[in-house]
Amino acid sequence: MSISKEELHWMYAHMYKIRYYEDKLEEVYMEGKQPVFNIGAGTVPGEMHLSTGQEPAAVGISVHLRQDDIVTAPHRPHHHAIAKGIDLNRMTAEIFGKVTGLSKGKGGHMHLFDPNLHFSCSGIVGAGIPHAVGGALAAKKRGRDSVAVAYIGEGAANQGSFHESLNLAALWNLPVIVVVENNKYGISVARDDSTSVASNDLRAGAYGIEGYYVKDNDLLEMYRVSKEAVDRARAGEGPSIIEIETYRYLGHFQGDAEQYRPEDEVKELRAKDQVNMYRDVLINDHGFDENEIADIEKKAAAEVDEAYQFARDSDYPDETAALEDVFV
Repeated sequence: MSISKEELHWMYAHMYKIRYYEDKLEEVYMEGKQPVFNIGAGTVPGEMHLSTGQEPAAVGISVHLRQDDIVTAPHRPHHHAIAKGIDLNRMTAEIFGKVTGLSKGKGGHMHLFDPNLHFSCSGIVGAGIPHAVGGALAAKKRGRDSVAVAYIGEGAANQGSFHESLNLAALWNLPVIVVVENNKYGISVARDDSTSVASNDLRAGAYGIEGYYVKDNDLLEMYRVSKEAVDRARAGEGPSIIEIETYRYLGHFQGDAEQYRPEDEVKELRAKDQVNMYRDVLINDHGFDENEIADIEKKAAAEVDEAYQFARDSDYPDETAALEDVFV
């Protein structure tokens, strides 16, 4: 498998940026919520779903995407948004509920929208798959080679929207790729207690489309299978399902007691952390040196720090704007 140095650099920069962003948001979110956790208090009130550990699922395919490609994401969307290239200042301001946000602070972290990048997400499980199919249909009718990627959790593969959408995508031979992020839990329900098949890539056979499975949260394997799926879609060869075995280091939401997890599970998962492992691969196998890596990390951290400061410095919307930009 041949990967250019530019792609290797891009993937590490985005892996590190996502991790740094989510680690910082984990801290910021708890401001004002202690000593007794209050979900409605603090700098960022409301529910929060972080993607720490799931970076390869987004980065491994986004390296092959263009600005005109469509991406839909679920309620845990930050890694997808960052990998797609959303403006970090406006994204962070949106999470903070500020007027400078992507949706003027009215959407919050589960409703990040950027029409220029063809990016959207939703708090409704499985809701993005039909939208991705619609985007793919539009691209095909316009004669464009854009592709649509719908990220979902493994629990959403049991929703009707998954099966109905894939049936149409296969029937109409649309350039759609459904990426199933299998992090083992749908909220607190273990994947094996909710799903009849060993992995959701096997369901591709029911629709006569391609299915791929990525073990161990492997970034480079995700890169490989995603390239094949994206190339096939652009060439008019139809939809695919990619299931990646990925890791959620944190709870379903911040404040989750996580009583459903075995005691040492997260410790074991972090021992296989892909950000650290990929860093070593770049140095040991691809000729990167410590100074190059440090420079990548420094630039990513500076961009994230600037975004958080921008969000803090921005104003909240005036209460008179509550009825603007809505259907009445």
